Amino acid sequence: MYESFYHLRDKPFQLNPDPRFFFASRGHKRAFAYLEYGLSLGEGFIVITGDVGAGKTTLARNLLKKLENGSYLIAQLVSTQLDADDALRSIAAAFGLQAEGTTKSGVLKNLEDYLRLAVRQGQRPLLIVDEAQNLDRRAVEELRMLSNFHEGDKPLLQSFLLGQPEFRDTLQSPEMLQLRQRVIASYHLGPLDRVETTQYITHRLKTAGWQGSPSFSEDAFDTIFQFTNGVPRRINTLCDRVLLFGYLEERPHLDSIAVQEVISDLQQEVHYQRPQERAPAALDTLGAAPQVPLSAATDSALAEDMEARLGGIERSVNRLIPLVRKVLYTVTTGKENE
Repeated sequence: MYESFYHLRDKPFQLNPDPRFFFASRGHKRAFAYLEYGLSLGEGFIVITGDVGAGKTTLARNLLKKLENGSYLIAQLVSTQLDADDALRSIAAAFGLQAEGTTKSGVLKNLEDYLRLAVRQGQRPLLIVDEAQNLDRRAVEELRMLSNFHEGDKPLLQSFLLGQPEFRDTLQSPEMLQLRQRVIASYHLGPLDRVETTQYITHRLKTAGWQGSPSFSEDAFDTIFQFTNGVPRRINTLCDRVLLFGYLEERPHLDSIAVQEVISDLQQEVHYQRPQERAPAALDTLGAAPQVPLSAATDSALAEDMEARLGGIERSVNRLIPLVRKVLYTVTTGKENE
């Protein structure tokens, strides 16, 4: 769609993590340095936390790309709500071991034997757990128990734990003291600042083959930063739609007004709605008066909200009309509509 219009090789703002588009912000450089530091020690736990969309998974993917030709035996676990036994079986499965129908002691024995053999063959087992905040405390304790496995003085397993900020609360609980003592480094990955947001956008555009079209005004970058708060995933979502808007409107230049128009559409599409006023509760006594109907002011607010939402839908439909025409023209003629 907009890729051909703007002469791009790829979509620059896909949500799926892609190491090719990795942007080394100040925070990401520091987090990556902690991961590399952990690898150099070869033991313990490295903990990286960050809000949803901050780039933790992208960071891990970039690390994996760097290690793909090395001597590491890597297992990845994206945790859902796992209890201790499920977590242990999931880890075994991530290393390619059969875990279903096996007792917990059997899973532990098979996993230890497998890791021990790998170390003897010169490999470095590494476990990367994404969304670690979903692990219950007993499951986290199982991870600590796995760190007890050694071959001589060499630990059999090192773990990187990536999670949302609430995972830090889990680690600070009293029962996590022994695990905290094995955390050799931890870092919280924050959002991008205003300058980094602009650099992030231009980096992804250039990686996709951008040659200056569309151009962005400085106030467009300001608006993008203000709406997304510098969170990479939110930047990707917004910028992808901004490029689609530019394509539909055939705009070689995008300014703050264009970005704000896309933001308005996005807010309408997720059914943004003002909090409704509550009617006064009926008195809990004999002969209490019935609930009072919504006020006229509330009715007016609801009507305005509905009108705004309908207006957003209408704008979206109007923008789709030229897109449909272009698609039909391409299908029937076999060439792009100029």
